[in-house]
Amino acid sequence: MIQSERNNPDFAELNRYLFRFVGEDRLRLFNQVLENRTRYITVVLEDIYQTQNASAVLRTCECFGLQDIHIIENYNPFKVNARVTHGSSKWINLYRYNAEQDNTRDALIKLKMRGYRIVATLPDPEAVPLDEFDLNAGKTALVFGSEKPGISSQVESLADEFVTIPMVGFTESLNISVSAATILYQLTRKLRNSALDWKLSAQERDEIMLKWLRGQIKRCDLIEKRYLQELGRSAGL
Repeated sequence: MIQSERNNPDFAELNRYLFRFVGEDRLRLFNQVLENRTRYITVVLEDIYQTQNASAVLRTCECFGLQDIHIIENYNPFKVNARVTHGSSKWINLYRYNAEQDNTRDALIKLKMRGYRIVATLPDPEAVPLDEFDLNAGKTALVFGSEKPGISSQVESLADEFVTIPMVGFTESLNISVSAATILYQLTRKLRNSALDWKLSAQERDEIMLKWLRGQIKRCDLIEKRYLQELGRSAGL
């Protein structure tokens, strides 16, 4: 946490100060993207070992407006492939779970505590078909498992629901990046056409905007320091 966050929790005021250092077109784009960002749906990747697949999922999530991605690293460390993400990872929040003995349980329990229902994705005819999945039931954390074994038994035991993409060919499943793209396209489209409260709060928008501004403005730390000094002088400190 940098000094400006410790001493000035009003992100909106700080953002307004920083706006002068960013072009109008860039600010307009930031606001347009934030208007379509959501945390109602999030994605959890469990032990994905192919960096191209994992990075393609990140790119898909960013394209469809998801802000948070949760990375479970029990056996396979997660690496971002910059050639695949095309910079998309800098616009989203990545949460890594790799410090516990059972990182899967740690991640899923924390998501449940934040009000998410755990929805495991798998090629199973007994699971809910994608087009019948009910978004109205609450915030959704979609869990995608490793390429060959799929989701772990821990995910199966902690999952609240299961969803599948119905297949009619000889092959029983899709590549993980294709599965994620298919599911997220349909669910985010349905979400935006619903009456659900799926958008970010004003505070969330301000926090994310500040993160993006810091990534765009050169020597932003010095500018924020000057802002705090001006704030202190105006307050008579």
